[in-house]
Amino acid sequence: MAETKTDQRADAALYTFDRSVELFERATKVIPCGIYGHHSPAIRTPGATPYYFQRGQGSRIWDVDGNEYVDWICAYGPMLVGYNHPKVEAAAAAQREKGDCLSGPSPLMVELAERLVQMTPFADWFVFAKNGSDMTTWAVQVARAHTGRNKILMAQGAYHGKDPWCTPGHAGLVPGDREDMLSFRYNDLAGIRQLADRHRGKIAAVILTPYHFTNWQDSEMPVEAFWQGLRKLCDDEGIVLILDDVRTCFRLHMGGSGEYFGVKPDLSAYCKAIANGYALSACGGRQELKTAASKVFLTGSYWFSAVPMAAAMATLDEMEACDGIARIYELGTTLCNALTEAAASHGLQLACTGHPSMPMVKFAGDDDMYRTQVWCAEVTRRGAYVHPHHNWFVSTAHTQEDIKRTLDAAEPAFAVVKERFGS
Repeated sequence: MAETKTDQRADAALYTFDRSVELFERATKVIPCGIYGHHSPAIRTPGATPYYFQRGQGSRIWDVDGNEYVDWICAYGPMLVGYNHPKVEAAAAAQREKGDCLSGPSPLMVELAERLVQMTPFADWFVFAKNGSDMTTWAVQVARAHTGRNKILMAQGAYHGKDPWCTPGHAGLVPGDREDMLSFRYNDLAGIRQLADRHRGKIAAVILTPYHFTNWQDSEMPVEAFWQGLRKLCDDEGIVLILDDVRTCFRLHMGGSGEYFGVKPDLSAYCKAIANGYALSACGGRQELKTAASKVFLTGSYWFSAVPMAAAMATLDEMEACDGIARIYELGTTLCNALTEAAASHGLQLACTGHPSMPMVKFAGDDDMYRTQVWCAEVTRRGAYVHPHHNWFVSTAHTQEDIKRTLDAAEPAFAVVKERFGS
């Protein structure tokens, strides 16, 4: 009987999400799916995690029910130096007083492009937009304009955005949307060579993320000499090499993730963390593609807005000042090691794959992801916001105390998994 009371008290301490559920029920009446895209509750445990959030500060977020979390999702990547970072917000506020969306770009557009060119060894120019998909799709168009070819190579299971040529969805598409897309297994350089031989003179570009991450599998790092072999193949065949650095930019290397892996792409798409949550994306390229870039139409009513560019400049300042790349690598490594050791103490095998600055965390052999989904829900209900079907992100705002709090949430969650599924 005493044990039952203890269990009841433990259950009473778990977070509840009544307000989130209420808002979601209202949303389904006026918004298709209620919440759509990668935020959809359908890919998590319904009712066991929060749907709506009220505010963020540093490494923490608060949901509409008042629950506080250590946030390891970082708004799905955009938060790099902490929510509501004082220097970033001060720069954004100062520019907002002058103006944001004006009848032309502010000088910040020139200054930010100059700074990115100076930081990025391969790039001679940059352009700006709002979303990652804006830039990956535009980069594909530039490659086609430059080469006069149509076909694009991409890795199986890769995510490059929501546009028809690459969307993971199915509805609203026609066969022509993907008739020029060719796919290969990541790390299979021989397979790419076979496609290049079979379609010689027709391939405009290869587009790849720095390493392979999907939302359902372990992340896959490039094998030795993969990038160098691909670079040579593209040079030999006149194919444009596009690096989709949307998710990884400024988490692996300040000069772009190509520098981390020792490859210089022809085009590289940035987004996510570039402005610490303000809507901004960018694409940089080599001089020889500048003419083609100038011919591919690129515009949007809000794409020249100045406040996100001010935020980006301040974010880059902060990353340089705090040695942000080294900091998030160290924190991510500590987090992953601590979680895998804690899982092992329960007789469980947790896998943290990919780069420690943005690891994919799941149970080894959990093909249907159900065990990982249950564990993530239990961790979230105890104060650390994590995701079972998406890589996590580490920011410079995270601390050793955040890791401790996450372990405090993870330990009983491992016990739940062990009890329900065994080892």
